[in-house]
Amino acid sequence: MTETWFNSLTGQGGMSQGACPFGGGILRTGEGVPEPTDEAVCGRLSSPASVPVPEGLRRDARLARTYGPSVIRGLTLRATQKTRSRLVNRHDPKYVQITDFDPLDPAVAADPYPHYRMLLAGERVHYNRKRDFYILSRYADVRDAARNDDVLRSARGVTFSRLCLPFLPTSDPPEHTRMRKQLLPGFTRGALESWRPTVDLLARELVTGLLPQPSADVVSTVAAPMPMRTISHILGVEESDQAAFCHWSKQVVRITDVNLSPSGMFSLGRSFNGFRRLYAFFTERVRHGGLLGEQTVLRRLAAGAEHGRLSDEELFFFALLLLVAGYETTENLLSTLFLTLAQWPDQLRILAQRPDLIPSAIEEQLRFASPIQNICRTTRVDYPVGPAVIPAGSLVLLAWGAANRDPRQYDDPDSFRADRNPVGHVAFGSGIHLCPGAQLARMEGQAVLREIVENIDRIEVVEPPTWSTNANLRGLTRLQVAMTPRAHLGGPFAASDTA
Repeated sequence: MTETWFNSLTGQGGMSQGACPFGGGILRTGEGVPEPTDEAVCGRLSSPASVPVPEGLRRDARLARTYGPSVIRGLTLRATQKTRSRLVNRHDPKYVQITDFDPLDPAVAADPYPHYRMLLAGERVHYNRKRDFYILSRYADVRDAARNDDVLRSARGVTFSRLCLPFLPTSDPPEHTRMRKQLLPGFTRGALESWRPTVDLLARELVTGLLPQPSADVVSTVAAPMPMRTISHILGVEESDQAAFCHWSKQVVRITDVNLSPSGMFSLGRSFNGFRRLYAFFTERVRHGGLLGEQTVLRRLAAGAEHGRLSDEELFFFALLLLVAGYETTENLLSTLFLTLAQWPDQLRILAQRPDLIPSAIEEQLRFASPIQNICRTTRVDYPVGPAVIPAGSLVLLAWGAANRDPRQYDDPDSFRADRNPVGHVAFGSGIHLCPGAQLARMEGQAVLREIVENIDRIEVVEPPTWSTNANLRGLTRLQVAMTPRAHLGGPFAASDTA
């Protein structure tokens, strides 16, 4: 990875949500550091002589040849399908309700719940003419569709961009079965328990670090660094590499929001920029043993793989899965958790009296503010939903966020109740594509909530929150809050009249 190689692609992108959430060491609390420049990153990771320029160029060319066609196919497929849908009416209007619900609209992405209520009150199947996709919103329909992998494909892409990479979310059996089997050794109960001390210590340092401050942005100080530093730890990323690792990871997660627009193409360039750099980083570290520490995910995967090893590329895509599926989704869970507790202070008081409800409260938060709002599938054949039929080859949006607010499934679904324990929610999906990192996300959420309950009496939002505008993922990019510490903690900011 030389400076020449790093600068060989245009479209150098920064982070989408501010500075990298690293304050230095894996357990050091801080406000975040300025985004590193490409030159600084290169100097930190390797000297110009460590990897010859031709090797880097060959790696870029191979990545472009391998994955470029799938990107082009995905974008072309969306364009041709939208054109065809405008020319041919492919659905029965008697049972399919036309809607203008559009998660690609930033205003809808920021607050989709009024739209979900309209979808849930209407027909079982909706259709958006402009975007050419069908929508399932009712809990039973979404759950059934997620489990019907024989008819609804993931290998045609699970986001609106239709981009496909060779990892679990965009694969179908039997390839999915093989990959899932290879992934299991990395997420055993023993592996999770080995990470718990680090997760608990991180949560304690990050949350207690808020207490001396009159107010703080909990996204940059807690919600973002918590999952990134956890993932860095379990992947074996060294402290000196963490800022660069974070920088590239934030570029890669943009891949979920690529579309056929100028901004979408710019986002695609940034995503590929982060992708190629992470690929070089992982392959170099794996080859030299730098990411195969005894307790890391990659060591466990390599040890448990068929024939004793996985290829460098397979290891990389498992790491990429952990980044894309585990970082931003957990960040969204944690950021919205603070907002929920601010909006429902009585529930925070209940948790202070009954900390045994913390696991239930995290499940309720996942239902109430689903970090992943929707996932797409493509129909192999005509797919009936009640009297409606979704034609073969159609893009179908499974609205997790709406399903988790379906009044047919949950009483008073727009209320947050810490003791609800909504078993069966679909925040992590359902069926064979159930998120493999769900237990790690739960562990992080419970650790942070435990520290909130033990240390904070009240959370007050002091500035209007800022929401992301991602079509598939929903979370906060900034949430400035003031916190009242528990009275027993004392200190200059402890209140004597907590409610």
